[in-house]
Amino acid sequence: MTYQEALDFLHGIPRFGKKPGLRRIRRLLERMGNPQDTLRFIHVAGTNGKGSTCAMVSRVLARAGYRTGLYISPFVLDFRERIQVDGEMIAPQDLVQSTALVKSHWDALNAEGEPPSEFETLLAVAMDYFQRRRVDVVVLEVGMGGRFDATNVIQTPVVSVITSLGLDHTEYLGDTIQQIAMEKCGIIKPGGVTVCYPRQDPKALEVVRRRCAEENNLLILPKQAQVLSMDFFGTRMIYDGLELTVPLVGAHQVLNASVAVETLRAAGRRGLYVADEDIVEGIGRVSFPARLEVLGRKPYIVLDGAHNPSGAQVLGEALKLLEGRNIHAVMGMLGNKDVSGSLQFILPHCKSLCAVPVAGNPLSLPAEKLAEIASPLCPRVEVWQDPADGVRAALARCGPEDVLLVCGSLYLASYLRPLLTELGACANQS
Repeated sequence: MTYQEALDFLHGIPRFGKKPGLRRIRRLLERMGNPQDTLRFIHVAGTNGKGSTCAMVSRVLARAGYRTGLYISPFVLDFRERIQVDGEMIAPQDLVQSTALVKSHWDALNAEGEPPSEFETLLAVAMDYFQRRRVDVVVLEVGMGGRFDATNVIQTPVVSVITSLGLDHTEYLGDTIQQIAMEKCGIIKPGGVTVCYPRQDPKALEVVRRRCAEENNLLILPKQAQVLSMDFFGTRMIYDGLELTVPLVGAHQVLNASVAVETLRAAGRRGLYVADEDIVEGIGRVSFPARLEVLGRKPYIVLDGAHNPSGAQVLGEALKLLEGRNIHAVMGMLGNKDVSGSLQFILPHCKSLCAVPVAGNPLSLPAEKLAEIASPLCPRVEVWQDPADGVRAALARCGPEDVLLVCGSLYLASYLRPLLTELGACANQS
């Protein structure tokens, strides 16, 4: 098997199984000897903030000397981002080795008429790789939901983490915040510890509290942090005696950092001790592509993967830090998202919008439809069928003190980031 053959195999599997549940992933991992049972996990579910929280926690653990696995979804630049150890993506030859092993078991289950999905199969690849690398702990990000997500095949983790909850994937998870919370809280297991994002909808928080009580979990809600300074390049803050510099942008990252600190301290009480200096240093060096990522400064070139109303609200709040600058946006969204609910938080800050499709994604909302929804919210809206042409048109409107904002979908962010990086480098040299 070559690297390309491994990718073709993984991408050729249907993304979701025919029925929700953990039966397929359990059968697959059982055939492999249950490698997940030899590992320790910090399990992270939620609607928004999962990626940032995972990035902070994993960076600190690696800094503290633990061999740290990281499993995330989706990727932005390279498929191998989804499986990492100590910040390094899985090597192509390791992906091939683990995929070949998993495929032999996948073929047997497929012959029985019960093939695992793409996400389930990749998770099995990750578990084999993490076991072979003898990692000390895996920071494990839920793909979607929690209760029936393939990652929920693990036993009680070191810490369960519930990040910010909101409405997303409603066609699968339910259309009320209580239903969403119930699905996410499915990762809370007997006798564990759960850290929860502090600023939740009260109805969602009540579900978290109830689930923790049912499963005899200690529930930890972070305290309030003191913000010393905040701009579009990060925040200085004090949390529970620690002075932190958080390079990630936005007030929500103050809360995510608080969740990360409490998660690490809870892990320390369960055998994964981390010194305060490791927390300070690790969080201070964290980076995360396509989350309010600044790729150029004259003008500002900002890339964000906000793709649902709660994520768009966070982006809108962050854009207030750019008050006084003209913001010219490029957006593409998937048709299965709450497009109008997201646009209302972003477009009031923008002088213009180039509506584009999400290139290569069959779920892309047509650019014309996006423009129709956006027109009442933005003074200038145009349609571009090539996302790169939309970026260049928006950039041409920007003066050196203005902002080019690209957002709406992580898939769009992945597609456009190389171009934006190139444009940002050119702008910074001029």
